[in-house]
Amino acid sequence: MFRKTLLSFVLVIFLFNLSMVNAHSNINIEIFHIEKNEIIKTTPINSNVQLEAERIIKEIDCVVKKFNPIPDKGYMVKIPLNPPYRLENNWINDLIDEVIIIIPEGEEPYLLIFDDENKSYFFTFQTKIATLLNTLEFPL
Repeated sequence: MFRKTLLSFVLVIFLFNLSMVNAHSNINIEIFHIEKNEIIKTTPINSNVQLEAERIIKEIDCVVKKFNPIPDKGYMVKIPLNPPYRLENNWINDLIDEVIIIIPEGEEPYLLIFDDENKSYFFTFQTKIATLLNTLEFPL
């Protein structure tokens, strides 16, 4: 009986630690340089960035109509959303737990969003991202 209790306790502690590591690794904003194929900046999520990301999501106006929507040059900014954001529009009705803002060189930025089934959606939006980039201290 004592061994079962001890084993259960160790298992619970192990699973708790794994979930904490998982939760901790998912709360950072990452800025990815497409051409270098590397993350160039990592910063903790904050409420200002969350609000800016939600503002951008609210301004979705169309689907990106490119055959290959991932550019060869530019940046991608991955922003976790905590709590997840309920997105309801003509194309998707789901809880979104992260957005990726794609900033192609010489073009307007657009969004990459994944639904619960990991299906990708690329959206255009009308919001300017200067405030977001200033909050992230990332000048283009």
